[in-house]
Amino acid sequence: MHIKTTKCNRFCLVASVTNQEVFNRPEAQTSFEALFRSFDPEVQFQYFRSFRRVRISFSDALAAAEARLRLHKTDFNGKEMRLYFAQSVHIGSPRLEPPKPEKQFLISPPASPPVGWEQSQDATPVINYDLLCAISKLGPGDKYELHTATPTTPSVVVHVCEDEHGDSSAPDDSDQDDKPRPPRPKIIQTRRPDYSPGVKQ
Repeated sequence: MHIKTTKCNRFCLVASVTNQEVFNRPEAQTSFEALFRSFDPEVQFQYFRSFRRVRISFSDALAAAEARLRLHKTDFNGKEMRLYFAQSVHIGSPRLEPPKPEKQFLISPPASPPVGWEQSQDATPVINYDLLCAISKLGPGDKYELHTATPTTPSVVVHVCEDEHGDSSAPDDSDQDDKPRPPRPKIIQTRRPDYSPGVKQ
């Protein structure tokens, strides 16, 4: 496991500048740098225009602390300037380690299962006897309302189809052997329209 720590850099300040003239006009940059050179003549600047930030590196930590104390939330060309100490992030290990092999048995194709893994037994199927009883009472030609209508929803009604011969009882195996099955109805295909070579506008 990597340990992520944040350390404050006492020699570096980050200025949040909303005034775009600092990044566009050399005169504005000169006046901006003059504010910090009064604390440390050897100060260095790095401008990040896209982030509206300026990195200010001091050679002395006391000079950086004094500049932050006096210039934080001060006015610069009509805009407020804020100063923060730069922070460096340190990760415990410089190398990227492979993931833990805790769930690798779920990858397809599966590898060997982890130690102590046992296959779970399938649960007993649940039989809804009320549903079976209701299905057994269905008769051909009858209507059964499954859901009563409400002011916002319609009712659900099941219409049971009638038998082809008008007999609701299912035929026995002996009847099926004696009587031939009725032929299946022929499906008539839809005729293709006549082809016309010209297209009328």
